[in-house]
This record gives sequence, C-alpha cells and structure tokens, in this order.
Amino acid sequence: MPTLTLLSPAKLNLFLHITGRRADGYHNLQTLFQLLNYGDTLSFTPNTDSRISLQPELPGVAFEQNLIIKAVRALAPFKPVNAGVDIQLEKRLPMGGGIGGGSSNAATTLVALNHLWNCNLSKAQLQSIGLTLGADVPVFINAQTAWAEGVGEQLLPVKTPAKWFLVVQPDCHVSTAEIFSNKDLTRDTSAIKVAAFLERGGKNDCEALVKSLYPPVNEAVTWLQKFDRNAKMTGTGACVFASFESVEQAQQVQAQLPKHLPGFVAQGVNQSPLYKLLPDV
Repeated sequence: MPTLTLLSPAKLNLFLHITGRRADGYHNLQTLFQLLNYGDTLSFTPNTDSRISLQPELPGVAFEQNLIIKAVRALAPFKPVNAGVDIQLEKRLPMGGGIGGGSSNAATTLVALNHLWNCNLSKAQLQSIGLTLGADVPVFINAQTAWAEGVGEQLLPVKTPAKWFLVVQPDCHVSTAEIFSNKDLTRDTSAIKVAAFLERGGKNDCEALVKSLYPPVNEAVTWLQKFDRNAKMTGTGACVFASFESVEQAQQVQAQLPKHLPGFVAQGVNQSPLYKLLPDV
C-alpha cells in the first residue's frame, strides 16, 4: 500500500503569558504559536493485518508511552477492523525542548491515519482527541500559526511575517510539570489582545524561573540577545530563539554559535503540510 510521508513541524511560542491557575490545576494562558518549516519526518504505510509498528523506537521512551503510539491507540475505535500501520520516524527535534516535537508527532499521526484509514473524523473531533494527548496537540492538528488561549486549545489563526529563526538547544531537559507546579512561577499576567502583542510584543512568563533553575538556558538567552534583544525561550524551554529578516542573517549568527550550543535555522510559516489533509477546511 502507498506510503504517506509528512513533515511534523516544530513550533515556537513567540510569547507566553500565564493569566491564572484553574481549579483543576491547569493554567490559563495566552500565546502565539508560530509554526516552522522544519521538524521531524513521519512516514505511514498502512497494512491490513492490524499490525502497529514504529521504527526506530525512541531511547528511554517505552513503546506504549510514545505519543505517536498513543495517537494510534486513540484513533483505533474509528478504524476499519483489520487496519494497521507501519510508521517510520526521522527525529530531528530535541525532546524536552519546548518546540513541540512529541505533540507535533501525535497530531501528524492523527491527521495522517484519519486520512489513510478513512475514519472520516472532522477537524474538531481530531482536535478533541488530540487534547487528551497534550495541550499543544490541537494547534498542530489545526495546522496553522495561531493565537491561543485557555490551556492552548482555543485557537485563532494569525498570519505572521515570513521571518527566519535561529533556534538554539541548551544542554538540559526542562520538565514542563516541574515549571508549572513551581510556587515561584508568575501566574497573574494581565490578558492582552492580538493587536497589543503585534504592536508591543510580549514576554515568556516561564523564562525567569527556568533561567534561575537551569543555567544553560540563561547562558543561551544571554548569548542570543547580543544579536536580537528580543531573543527569548519558547514554551517551558529548554530551546531559545532569535528572529531575523533573512536566512543569511540567521545563518551568520548560527555560524558563531559556541560548540556546546547546537541550533538550526528555520522559516516561520502560516500553514503546515497537514493543512491539505484536514477534512473540513
């Protein structure tokens, strides 16, 4: 059967404001999810013997705990009886980097298998399933750069300029749960409108705490701010980024990165390749 190969893109949080903590322990936030033209690659080959395989398996991640497999299982009630899939993963995005690697993989899996297995679920149904897997999964299913509120599931598509980004990966793994449960996290930032962000920008409410707990993140932000004073951390880290008007500018700074700070250059995009597979757009 034919193989479907898709980019599973990274995202950046161009800002991240935490506006309150909910009774269920989750946080209300505002952010702008910027999709990139860089990410992992996933290839899906359907089979008719119910086999589910993933190659290669990720070191340190149990098969059933991988978000790709969780996405397959979540879609299983809607698939034909004997439908299976063999999945090949080419991993480029770091785990625990705050650029959405696992969430993007889950979203790509849901959209791809909904298409290949003819499950006929709507985008809204796929996003509802995705939200059970992670707060960032719906934005990748929506496949558009978007303003987000709630826990990140209330999405408004936003068109952003085609800027270039240098994304740098400090040598540490930041636990999202640790940051969101920390008593010192800022949780009372006032809500803003899209126009206010586009005019004045915004900050990352997690950044000060993460920099205090993880010196490599502080070092990376400080280094990048020499080239872009608005350089900041994405999500709960650890990755940090700076924006540039051209790919040449981004690559010039990338060439100066210290050896212990790996990074990649990518362009911001307003739609990901998943958009063409969505059932109701």
